[in-house]
Amino acid sequence: MTRFRSFLFAIGYFLIIFSVTFAGSIAGIFIPYKTRFFVPKSVFHGAAVWLRVTCGVKYRIEGTENIPKNRAIVAVSNHQSAWETYALQTLIAPASTVLKRELLWIPFFGWSLAFLRPIAIDRSKAAAAYKKVLKVGAAKLRRGVNVIVFPEGTRVAYGARAEFKRSASVLAKQAGAAILPIAHNSGVCWPARKFVKRGGTIVMKVGEIIETQNKSVEQIHEEYTAWIRSAMLELESCNPRR
Repeated sequence: MTRFRSFLFAIGYFLIIFSVTFAGSIAGIFIPYKTRFFVPKSVFHGAAVWLRVTCGVKYRIEGTENIPKNRAIVAVSNHQSAWETYALQTLIAPASTVLKRELLWIPFFGWSLAFLRPIAIDRSKAAAAYKKVLKVGAAKLRRGVNVIVFPEGTRVAYGARAEFKRSASVLAKQAGAAILPIAHNSGVCWPARKFVKRGGTIVMKVGEIIETQNKSVEQIHEEYTAWIRSAMLELESCNPRR
């Protein structure tokens, strides 16, 4: 039954993505930049409803009062599934997400994604990618656009750990921007690289902003890493499923 429910979700999810991104890949030519974020918002809300109906997956977001309304920040989150990529662009818009450039090559999906002006990097060229994140990210922040970074660099299975890279800390320090730490347990219901979805509740926690003035890159990195790790452990202790 779980596999059948996941199959139903997959069909609806594909239709939601296709219809919304098809519209986005056309409308993006004509509508203002900030309005284009209807694409991730529509996909997130549509997929969330369908995920609840087919697989019994709910979600809860805590700490939204910590999201600044009048300043651009660097949002840093762990990465376990596709769920948070949509959720974050719904919570923190306008925002440019650091992502692999191959995503932009997907028909309709990638084309509509390109209209959101992400920071697309070539992960096979680490040094060039790092420089691009710092240069383009700083320019985005100066223009009042948030930057979303997944410091693990890829999706990591629920309960597993990967090194948090320092690009977000360096970017925030050089741009004089604050860090907004975010943690979630999306992988408990939407496991990385797995077809089957599991019933339960996805919880996302938004922490208080971390100012970067008078702090070293290492201090900034350790502060947000410690908060995210602690929040992840708290979420796993409430639902230890592997």
